Amino acid sequence: MPDLFLAWHEALEKRHLAALTFQEVRRSVQALSSIYVENRERLDSGAVLNGAGKRAAFAMFYAPLHFLLVREIVRSLDAARSLPPTILDLGCGTGSAGAAWALESEPRPRILGIDRNTWALEEARWTYSKLGLQGTVRSADVRSTRIPADTAVIAAFTINELDDESRARLLGQFLKTVSRGAPVLIIEPIARRLTSWWESWAASFKAVGGRDDRWRFNIDLPERLKLMDKAAGLDHREITGRALWAGPGN
Repeated sequence: MPDLFLAWHEALEKRHLAALTFQEVRRSVQALSSIYVENRERLDSGAVLNGAGKRAAFAMFYAPLHFLLVREIVRSLDAARSLPPTILDLGCGTGSAGAAWALESEPRPRILGIDRNTWALEEARWTYSKLGLQGTVRSADVRSTRIPADTAVIAAFTINELDDESRARLLGQFLKTVSRGAPVLIIEPIARRLTSWWESWAASFKAVGGRDDRWRFNIDLPERLKLMDKAAGLDHREITGRALWAGPGN
């Protein structure tokens, strides 16, 4: 079977380097890294996707890294077993997280990607198509999204950007989803300062039979992704994240 990830990543480069140079995207990768690490207060202002360079950096650098992390976590948890027919991807961005999960399952579920950013939704639609997945997108605020029955849920690098009230409401929905027999997977950065709410969420997930894990994976990145990583002064030979999981096989 061909490696769909590699084909998708090559297509991403062609798509986004058609109008930008490698160096322009490299500078934008560095700018995004600064926002994620040092200036997170700018996330709500839309600074991450402000401008063609940052959008390209997000799509062809960070989204593939997120894909690889989600794929490794899903495989480690055996989380693709007995999935419902639909995956709801909350704060889907360019669609990489939901796609990574869906590709591990047979039969492959359809994906519903939710995000507020119209550019990200168009990119997610392209991602699903390029990877041969059935997927639709919806412009909506994750804070007011209702989770349908018989639907798996993934929220990758999304919950940490919400206010406390919105987080509390979503936690209630996630626990209800688990009680109905559908799986929920939450993935966030491993840094504690970004997830002060994590311990209380972990306790709630464990109370319904779920688990809380910190993950570190040594990954041999594709050459072009490795080149961008090095050029931007970063080092993703190891990718990390923490995950809350409740589903079959806990």
